[in-house]
Amino acid sequence: MPIVGVWKLRQPEFLFIVPATALLFLVSPFLAPGSVSPSTALSVFSFASILAVAAIGQTLVIQQGGLDLTVPGVISLAAVLVTKYPDGDNAQLLAWAATAVGAGFLSGLVNGVAITRFRVTPLVATLAVNALLNGVVLYITKGTSTHQAPSWLSDFAVGRLAGIPNLAIAALIAVVVVEVGVRTTKFGRRFVAIGANASAARAAGHRVATYQVVTYALAGALYATSGVLLAGYLGIPSLLIGNTYLLPTIAVVVLGGTSLLGGAGSVAATAVGAVFLSQLQQVTIGMGARTSVQFIIQAAIIALGMALRLVPWRRILADLQNWRLARGASA
Repeated sequence: MPIVGVWKLRQPEFLFIVPATALLFLVSPFLAPGSVSPSTALSVFSFASILAVAAIGQTLVIQQGGLDLTVPGVISLAAVLVTKYPDGDNAQLLAWAATAVGAGFLSGLVNGVAITRFRVTPLVATLAVNALLNGVVLYITKGTSTHQAPSWLSDFAVGRLAGIPNLAIAALIAVVVVEVGVRTTKFGRRFVAIGANASAARAAGHRVATYQVVTYALAGALYATSGVLLAGYLGIPSLLIGNTYLLPTIAVVVLGGTSLLGGAGSVAATAVGAVFLSQLQQVTIGMGARTSVQFIIQAAIIALGMALRLVPWRRILADLQNWRLARGASA
């Protein structure tokens, strides 16, 4: 099955976000002075890195024609697990971080099985699992704020290597691993083929359900990893801290050019979209805009992305051209 041209990063829809991000950084000082200062840039790239890790998982799910609403629940649960139970003890950090990632993987596994084996729609399945995860968070915390993150995790999350935030390095590694895996491995090629046309891939003998289940499970592990990093960066994360990450993960996927209908996609472009959205939020904050404006911007990005994919623009333009020609001929 010819799939090489489906996912090349050099496709225009994946390249657009790069100059758009560069332009945003150029105009940011004029819109909001101080929005590109060294301290602000450090904060932007740190939060963008956390968002990018979670958005990698969302990108993979969307490439399979799905949509994952468990992002908030998994991030919140992971943040709780690495703060409440270690209770500041570095010796327990690794075990509980692994538990958090495992919980995210398990939640994704449940999503995948419900969607592929029991034919539950992705929206319903992931929404139900997210509610379950939020319930678990409230149960184990008794509705109160969690504890301080272990110092090793906090030191890593706020640390820098050669001036580059550790979080940015971690996000870059994740992007490279996933991008190379999708581009060069047999699993990646089949993954793209299934996302582009599941029926054709099934007819070709590919295990479509298995690939989709694994995709949701890996996405859950990525959300949990993002939650662990977020807990370390914030120190004492608020309860249900993941609730602010659902719309952004979808918005940056759209910004990166991945179709919400599935198929072609690029996690590298998604990561650049995370930087764009984080900087845009910084600019709106610097301009004194309310938090509601940020949600409106995120919703507008998603709506625009859907419009660009679903509206038959070429047919509309062709009809408009034909109408002009007919009008000119009648005149």
